[in-house]
Amino acid sequence: MTICRILIVEDSASLAMSYAAQLTEAGHHVEVCGTGAEAASFFTGNQSFEVVLLDLQLPDANGLDLLKTYSDDLGETSVIVITADGSLTRAIDAMRLGAYDFLVKPVNSERLLTTVRNAAERGLLNREIKAVRSIRKKDRFQGFVGESTLMQAVYRSIENIADSNATVFITGESGTGKEVAADAIHKSGRRASGPFVALNCGAIPENLLESEIFGHVKGAFTGALENRIGAAKEADGGTLFLDEVCEMELKLQVKLLRFLQTGMIQRVGASRPEPVNVRVVCATNRNPALEVAEGRFREDLYYRLNVIPLELPPLRERGDDVQQIADFFVEKFSGEEGKEFERVSDESRRTISTHAWPGNVRELQNTIRRAIVMGSGPELEITIGAGPTASQASPADDTADIASHQTPGEPATDMFGHMTMMAIEQAVITQRIDKMGGNVTKAARSLDLSPSTLYRKMEKWN
Repeated sequence: MTICRILIVEDSASLAMSYAAQLTEAGHHVEVCGTGAEAASFFTGNQSFEVVLLDLQLPDANGLDLLKTYSDDLGETSVIVITADGSLTRAIDAMRLGAYDFLVKPVNSERLLTTVRNAAERGLLNREIKAVRSIRKKDRFQGFVGESTLMQAVYRSIENIADSNATVFITGESGTGKEVAADAIHKSGRRASGPFVALNCGAIPENLLESEIFGHVKGAFTGALENRIGAAKEADGGTLFLDEVCEMELKLQVKLLRFLQTGMIQRVGASRPEPVNVRVVCATNRNPALEVAEGRFREDLYYRLNVIPLELPPLRERGDDVQQIADFFVEKFSGEEGKEFERVSDESRRTISTHAWPGNVRELQNTIRRAIVMGSGPELEITIGAGPTASQASPADDTADIASHQTPGEPATDMFGHMTMMAIEQAVITQRIDKMGGNVTKAARSLDLSPSTLYRKMEKWN
């Protein structure tokens, strides 16, 4: 049986108490009032009721007038009209004004309980239908494109968590839209008018990351030529998004944990901490639980960040969304490049539907842009380059590629003989990054290195 909150509006105290006793015994939560004025205060107040039992003859009001006046406030509440006047006219009037049912005094106990139960279930069903319909209408949401069931769940989650101050941990494969999700959380909540500051922890050298997040004072270290407020302070009053947070070194994780617990930051070289008011959203394309188990990520920080988890599905699991996203990119990039295409070829659409898209939406985006730039119309042809995915690449692949450039006749075992260690390292890493389509994070993971290490090496080579 559906248990619900019920408001009884009845000027006869004995009848009101009788109804209340029967409904309470059945497990319902009951409130009682005896005048139209009291009923109006309940209708417009903070309390919500699934069912209202409304007497039409009140000492200071007509029940039908109350129905008409407060129909918007009642919303999905089911109203059961009770009156001593059993005329058909009044029953029809009540139904036209939105009443669920009409009971004539004296009301049989079994009839009362049955009508209330049905009214509560009807209201619950209406609310669920309304919620589902509102979600299904969304084929685009705050930067996302797609109306699959998986994405509807993501949209609903974002709406539910947007107004909270709790930290959110977004997980998902590379290219699934983690920064788009963080931005959507920001724009959907109370902090939308504040700043949204995004920082990729894997793209910043380890010795600079603390300064990038928390700031520094002039002279704190070599190169600190002026004061810097840092991303956390810059996001004050808004949202701080830390992408690839699992790439953060352990000693900096301690400082991030302290910041999350206290709401205070301390710039590098500063003597005093200062408060900031930010909502923190983090993301990673790794498995954070596995990172904790292998000792690369602090367990206490993980639980502090993972208050609200949000997982983004890979594109290959989103069904027809891939065609919707492709059409969106075709329209967008055609406009940017000043080109017109009458249609996407049937073969291209089959290719889009059957490809696994290991790079997810980012790979699809780049594929469509390349086709637009290279195409001439009127029919757009989309081809997908054949290249190994992260799971297919291995150090042996890189060695084979380097070996292909060795001097003819040179023994394979001596292919590195003419190279320095730095040159060998650079060759292997460069080959791996090329195989990953330029994705440094994937290349680093396949080499069992952190992205920050690769960025530091690339900076050194340059």
